[in-house]
Amino acid sequence: MRLMEGKRVEGVMFIDKNTGKLTFKAYNRLPKVRHKDVLVKKLPWGWVKASVARKKRFTSVPNDITLEEQLAIMDQENELAKRALIEDYIIEGV
Repeated sequence: MRLMEGKRVEGVMFIDKNTGKLTFKAYNRLPKVRHKDVLVKKLPWGWVKASVARKKRFTSVPNDITLEEQLAIMDQENELAKRALIEDYIIEGV
């Protein structure tokens, strides 16, 4: 037990109604299990990833190009991301 090892333990102290004694009840703290996102496809200006609950797309374009070029790159990235998701769906068969 962590308390016997001299470590801190989160919990609550209270007076037990039945015994009238000071009682300590440790919280049941379990480590959070976080699944890593799976890379579906690396794109020229970003990536497409899949988590347990969501599909994620990231695009990063430089500021030193014109607005029209930025929008064109974003449109191309969006099309590539959609194709990547379709390919992943066909391959995985989900």
